[in-house]
Amino acid sequence: MVTQSGVRDEVLGRLANIIGARSKQGTVRVAIDGIDAAGKTTLADELAQVLRSTAVPTLRASIDGFHHPASVRHSRSDDHPARSYYEDSFNYRALRRLLLDPLGESGDNSVRTRIFNFRTDEAIDEAPTQVRVGTALLFDGVFLLRPELKDCWDLSVFLEVDPAISLARALNRDLSLFGSRETTEHRYLERYLPGQELYVSLVHPERRAEILIDNNNPAAPRLLRIPPA
Repeated sequence: MVTQSGVRDEVLGRLANIIGARSKQGTVRVAIDGIDAAGKTTLADELAQVLRSTAVPTLRASIDGFHHPASVRHSRSDDHPARSYYEDSFNYRALRRLLLDPLGESGDNSVRTRIFNFRTDEAIDEAPTQVRVGTALLFDGVFLLRPELKDCWDLSVFLEVDPAISLARALNRDLSLFGSRETTEHRYLERYLPGQELYVSLVHPERRAEILIDNNNPAAPRLLRIPPA
């Protein structure tokens, strides 16, 4: 009998095999997309461990390192919270210029993995890092398959999660960030989940992603679509 942990390990192994095979041809930029609290960061972190254990050079980064300042993120949040979340949250030009494009075919592999600390609302000034050819970039975040980034990924993963499960996870995970259950619930119901609905209606990331995973039960994720290794 296969345990739930065994199911997750199998999924991680299959993803690692695909990424590892592609890394032999060059650098692989992997988008791990999904709605808020879908399990993107956890999946990316665990996948990085598996890849490193098989000697695939791996670089981790997140959309959280490319936030706009709060003055930009929330300039329209009172009147248009969903659209503000989708359109104003992240600096996609900087993300492309400093990380994704340098890892492309004509890039120089000199990258920065973050430029902003959204918790302190301060810029981060770090020297670029030189990345070796054949590295797997595991990049997690929301809205990654939007048009501004459509040519930036060599592999894309989308985690499907029911909005009610997203909210339930957030009420446990984000209390320290927002200060109370009530504030967390308000943010998700007024801004984050409607912003995700807007994204899905405009972009249909569940159709665009090369790999589609049902992550409602993270202990036993279900592969709904996956290419051969």
